[in-house]
Amino acid sequence: MKIFAWVLRILIAVILGQTLFFKFTGASESVELFTTLAGENEALMRIGTGVVELIAIILVLIPKTTWLGALIALGTMAGAIMSHFTTLGISHAGDGGALFGLAVTVFVSSAILLYINRQELPIIGDSL
Repeated sequence: MKIFAWVLRILIAVILGQTLFFKFTGASESVELFTTLAGENEALMRIGTGVVELIAIILVLIPKTTWLGALIALGTMAGAIMSHFTTLGISHAGDGGALFGLAVTVFVSSAILLYINRQELPIIGDSL
């Protein structure tokens, strides 16, 4: 189970880390996507989302805070998935749904990590 949990941690970190490059460098695809979502507040939303994802990466890789990183990633990807359903479409900018698929992958991986680390959750702990 420990190996599986580390595979999920690394998968989440790699996917979110790869998209951070595009967010932080202002790649045209990222700027276009966040302009669609936030209009003139594109840079604020793009960089803000990137910072939240960077925090999630760091926390998910630290064993004591994996649950928190997974929770942050889960929430962030829930927003991304809803954006695809409501505004962007499953296939955005001709990507064949790749970005949506990555968001779903991180969402599911984060949910599984949360379940695996449920004993670490400060409020729920042993009740699950």
